[in-house]
Amino acid sequence: MTAREMKVREESKSAASEYLKKASDNYDQMLIAFHAENWNAAATLALQCAISSADAICVNEKGVRSISQDHLDVCELVSKLPIDGAAEKAKQLRKIIARKNVIQYECRSVNRADADEMVKVTTRVYQWVREMMGK
Repeated sequence: MTAREMKVREESKSAASEYLKKASDNYDQMLIAFHAENWNAAATLALQCAISSADAICVNEKGVRSISQDHLDVCELVSKLPIDGAAEKAKQLRKIIARKNVIQYECRSVNRADADEMVKVTTRVYQWVREMMGK
């Protein structure tokens, strides 16, 4: 069995700050939505923040980001980064991204407990990326 090739796009490392800006915008709005008890929006913004955070750190460290249709592939990229905490943060990202279909495509709404967990895990990932990027 051969390992499948992951689809990535090369990016200038200077673009990392733009991905971090997207993550920051989503993070700020995630907190506003959470405090307004808008659980669906908070979870959606958490997901977007996590993906942009992952893109930021991957571009910053390796000059690439995932362009795979499978959003979980970004977790694999993060896990291979040569920085402290990458494997643990990849696991946390996987927890967030694995909820994408439920959050965005199923008819049931996100409840407070689900939103709370998403916000907590996303905050850990986002803060780690900021720290690793020296922000």
